[in-house]
Amino acid sequence: MCSLFPELVLASNNAGKIREFSAFFSPYHIRVIPQKELGVSETSEPFSTFLENALAKARHAARITGKPAIADDSGICATALNGAPGIHSARFAGDHKSDEDNNQKLSEALKSHENKQVWYACVLVLVRSEDDPFPLIADGRWEGLWTHEPRGENGFGYDPHFFLPEYRLTAAEMTGSLKNRISHRGKAMISLMNQLDDLYRSAGLTIPPLPHYVHS
Repeated sequence: MCSLFPELVLASNNAGKIREFSAFFSPYHIRVIPQKELGVSETSEPFSTFLENALAKARHAARITGKPAIADDSGICATALNGAPGIHSARFAGDHKSDEDNNQKLSEALKSHENKQVWYACVLVLVRSEDDPFPLIADGRWEGLWTHEPRGENGFGYDPHFFLPEYRLTAAEMTGSLKNRISHRGKAMISLMNQLDDLYRSAGLTIPPLPHYVHS
């Protein structure tokens, strides 16, 4: 099968995201390359919105490599904290802190609040070049509850504390296929796939079948 672009630089070095994006793009025969493999260092995220930060990261990776690039900016938001940590999720406990540190800080912040409602937000931006005037943009939101007791080994980031009452599981207890179907990043990716399909139609290329988890 022909592909619009056989390689796509992922503007992230997060191992969990690398796995998820590789699974998402496999039907399109697009190889996802972590930016560090091409010598791209992380860029600053100075903006106040997920969209602006994602666009800056994608353009940075495309500029350095000369290849199409994709970036996401995502985070967890707590209703009781007026949407915090939001865009600061990755560095909530400090620039060089771990996921465990971030989780502990958020647990402490929510301890005195009855409202444990949280949501994950994700914005994806795909650029075909640094100066792409029409980047592909998609977003997704995933609602849950914060649980102070971590559960599960399958996720990353805040997943062990992100509880889904309807499944009686945390995000870290879910299978990859279920998470990819219902998560914030999964919803954003399905939206992005629909946009990719339009591009494939315009180019007269075969549209790959949707991954099995979209139909689950």
